[in-house]
Amino acid sequence: MTSSARPQRSNGQWAVDGRVPLNPNEEFKAADGGLSVRQRVLDTYAREGFDSIPADDLHGRLRWWGLYTQRRQDIDGSRTGTLGPDELSDRFFMMRVRLDGGAVTTDQLRTLAAISTDFAQNSADISDRQNIQYHWIRIEDVPEIWARLEAAGMRTTEACGDTPRVILGSPVAGIAADEIIDPTAVIAEIVERFIGDPDLANLPRKFKSAITGHPSLDVVHQINDISLVGVVHPELGPGYDLWVGGGLSVAPRLAERLGAFVRPEQAAQVWYGVIRLFRDYGYRRLRNKARLKFLLADWGTQKFREVLQTEYLGYALADGPAPVASGGPGDHVGVHPQKDGRVYVGLAPTVGRVSGDILATLAEVAEAAGSTRVRFTPQQKLLVLDVEPERSDDLLAAVEPLGLTARPSPFRRSTMACTGIEYCKLAFVETKATAARAIDELERRLDGVDLDVPISLHVNGCPNSCARIQVADIGLKGQLLKTADGADEFAYQVHLGGGLASPDRDEAGLGRTVRGLKVAAAELPDYVERVTRAFVAAREPGESFAQWAHRADEEALR
Repeated sequence: MTSSARPQRSNGQWAVDGRVPLNPNEEFKAADGGLSVRQRVLDTYAREGFDSIPADDLHGRLRWWGLYTQRRQDIDGSRTGTLGPDELSDRFFMMRVRLDGGAVTTDQLRTLAAISTDFAQNSADISDRQNIQYHWIRIEDVPEIWARLEAAGMRTTEACGDTPRVILGSPVAGIAADEIIDPTAVIAEIVERFIGDPDLANLPRKFKSAITGHPSLDVVHQINDISLVGVVHPELGPGYDLWVGGGLSVAPRLAERLGAFVRPEQAAQVWYGVIRLFRDYGYRRLRNKARLKFLLADWGTQKFREVLQTEYLGYALADGPAPVASGGPGDHVGVHPQKDGRVYVGLAPTVGRVSGDILATLAEVAEAAGSTRVRFTPQQKLLVLDVEPERSDDLLAAVEPLGLTARPSPFRRSTMACTGIEYCKLAFVETKATAARAIDELERRLDGVDLDVPISLHVNGCPNSCARIQVADIGLKGQLLKTADGADEFAYQVHLGGGLASPDRDEAGLGRTVRGLKVAAAELPDYVERVTRAFVAAREPGESFAQWAHRADEEALR
């Protein structure tokens, strides 16, 4: 009896299977690279209008320049999963401005503000990727927006798409007194050398990067495709610990250490090696299996490091230590000393929502306090750097009317929300306003409750976890419920006890799904109040919300 092995099905790995496209996304990328659409915008689409844009550019290549079609305002959540992109799309765009490390000057802040008021109906959101997101952008205005951004040293290049997305960087890079290593030069080198490079502009999926030298671990390094985290090697001195393969969405996976120490002068080259490895070996047959985390899961860290060193670096990396979280909360909210004697001020808006008017006023207020530098954070916050200590009180008083505070309540400080159904074609429910209303209610109801540890509340409009629901103390995934009379209402599936390693938490972990629990949006404040009071009543000394949530009986979590 003879047998023959069934041929292994191609995963579309360029280094293994060749470059034959295996799905429609790969086909349009192979036909014409995403970066090429810029010239068509300038020559044709901005002149002839929205109807001149063909589908592969409209729903595909424009993402390479930070543009997604915006959700039509008359499409409710019940139709999200049933309509195609043309039916869901409005004739306006969301635009992301790429801000690597989240760093801008006050002059750049004025440029961002003016674009908001001139072209985006005064919209501006701080995303948890340190970007600014606009809405209501018309294709006719895109060339002028690009011109203004680029004249001010900013751009939208590869802000979206199957590309190296914005690089998260420590918001206190170069200024924090307890910084291990300043990543500013590494981020700048990567951006200068590799962003916009056609050889790296057709990846299997998006590629997310994070680099920090601060011991608070302030760039959510466990959920990025690659992270470089500041550590001190006992023999080689300050450098970076290398992490790969993190990502959330519907198949969450935390990144893993390769055990490799990266010297500062190696950092950009190691980043380049990892992204090329992903380009060549990443899976391209199925879009939902194309992130780097799936390759790492199959290979393991030992093989990944070996291939990286032998095929892409040409040398072995030294073994190195793991990072140890210290240095205070990673959102940097509050007034903190800089190493030069000045202070930086971390401010919390409500769920990242600002406006052109707010950004313009903030630029004036910052300069009045002696600052010309602002940074956005991966927690939807913003920092004003280089403030003269004697002017910090004046700054705090001036930003309060803008809805910005350095002394937020625990829930205002630790609540995040994605864009939601207001603008996003993937969302089922509203998020920003729901979260804001919940904050107001919780501040009133829990005033005086002994809550000495933060409880993070993350609200997401769909399963894709842009608001990082699986790594929040209370993570809410949007979905629809039927009321007694058969109508749809906004609701959320509940995840409890997730979190990333930080000075307040020794280990990262994904949240626990409470079986069968769905919370209607109108009942959200009731639920959060109830579970918070249950935690305060039942917690053991020194116990975090996440620790309690994982040991508590399910009834206590309802």
